[in-house]
Amino acid sequence: MMLLDIENLRVSYDRIKALHGINFKVEEGEIVCIIGANGAGKSTTLRAISRLVEVEPGTKMTFAGKNLLDYAADKIVSDLGISHVPEGRRLFGNLSVYENLKLAAFARKDAKGVEADIERVYTIFPRLRERNTQKAETLSGGEQQMLAVGRALVSGKKMMLLDEPSMGLSPLMMMNVFDVLKDINRSGTTILLVEQNARMALKFASRGYVLETGNLVLEGVSKDLLENPDVKKAYLGG
Repeated sequence: MMLLDIENLRVSYDRIKALHGINFKVEEGEIVCIIGANGAGKSTTLRAISRLVEVEPGTKMTFAGKNLLDYAADKIVSDLGISHVPEGRRLFGNLSVYENLKLAAFARKDAKGVEADIERVYTIFPRLRERNTQKAETLSGGEQQMLAVGRALVSGKKMMLLDEPSMGLSPLMMMNVFDVLKDINRSGTTILLVEQNARMALKFASRGYVLETGNLVLEGVSKDLLENPDVKKAYLGG
């Protein structure tokens, strides 16, 4: 089943065009990645889906058959179940781990369901249970990434948008986070990932798109992209 369908996505910042009319799709249950260099438009793509930036006329975005342009940013989370793990995590540093998770569910009315999802986060990330009352700003980089992913799980579980989840993590912690994301996907959450670490992203995802200066220039199954000479030269160190 087609879950996310993006057509002619165009975004500009003042007079600077960030996305030039890109098209891509994500099926339910998939893990799909978008790779590219800094400034390619990867983060803008996720922010457009989350309705955090305005899109230009002619853009079409549907999620489970519903027009994303009909929804405000908060309703993207509460009504459609799309969560967004932004670049840099953007946690509330002065709040505890539990308070960050609780705040992620502000729009939900099912108190028991919220507590069950928080318990699920603690099961997935035992370290967060240990840090339950600790302020987010005192956590390590890896622990903060765990909390950012956990917060997204509490806010919306249908689809997760991930922006550079490997940034600032040690190789071991990065592998741990991606292993957990695989488990989250197996439990029913579709994942769209943007990532500068192309090799890691393509090994993690089943399909990928290559974004260059606001244009999608390649797409295919991850195995093929890993073997593509142009991708190897530009993003995999030859």
